[in-house]
Amino acid sequence: MGGALSLTLAALAYPSMLGFSTVSSSQTRVIAQTPTGPLTEADRDFVVKVRAAGLWEYPVGKMALRKGTTGAVRTAGQHLVSGHAALDATCRRIAARLHITLPNRPSPQQQGFVATLDADSGKQFDSDMANILRTTHGQIFSTVAKIRATTENSLVRQLADQANDTVLDHITVMEKTGLVDFDQVLFQETTPPKLPSQDLTPPPPAAGEPQVTLKP
Repeated sequence: MGGALSLTLAALAYPSMLGFSTVSSSQTRVIAQTPTGPLTEADRDFVVKVRAAGLWEYPVGKMALRKGTTGAVRTAGQHLVSGHAALDATCRRIAARLHITLPNRPSPQQQGFVATLDADSGKQFDSDMANILRTTHGQIFSTVAKIRATTENSLVRQLADQANDTVLDHITVMEKTGLVDFDQVLFQETTPPKLPSQDLTPPPPAAGEPQVTLKP
C-alpha cells in the first residue's frame, strides 16, 4: 500500500499553473482582472486541481460501489461519486466564466493509480482505497484552506467553500470504514515523494475535444 500512497501523494504535488506553461514563479501574480475580482496563478492552479482530483477520484468511487466488500466502503464510494460530480459541475461553470482551460484526463501518475486500484480486489481494495483517499484528502485540505483565506475572487471562494465541505465529508467517510492506518497516513501526508512534473500534469484537451462531464 505504501507504493500506491506515494503515487497519489505525488499526484497532488502539482507544479505552478497546472496544465499551462509557467510564465512566473509567483503564485500571487495577478493574471487577469475579472468582474468577480482579480485572478492569481494560485487561483487558476486551484481550479485545475479541483478538476483533476475529480477525474480520478470519481472513477475510484464507482469502483468502490462495484468492488467494496463492506457497506461502509460502498458508502464512501457513493460519497466520492456524488461529491465530485457536484464539485465538478461548479468547477466547469467557474472555469468557463474565468476562461480557464480544464483537462479531460488525469495526470499519468493519477491514471496509473486508478489502474492500481482497479487491479485490487476484496479486502485489499477496501484497505487501499480507504488509506489512499484519506491521505490525499488530508493533504489537499490545507490547500483548500489557504486558497479560501487568500483569494480575492468571489467565484474561486465559492469553489473553495464547496471543496472544503466535500473534502471534509470524504475524510469522514474514509475514517468511518474503520480501515485507516493513521500512523501511515500522517507519514504519507508529510513526506510526499518528488517526481518529474510531466508525470504530475494532466494532458491538455485536444482542439475541439468535448469536455468530459462527471455525472451524478
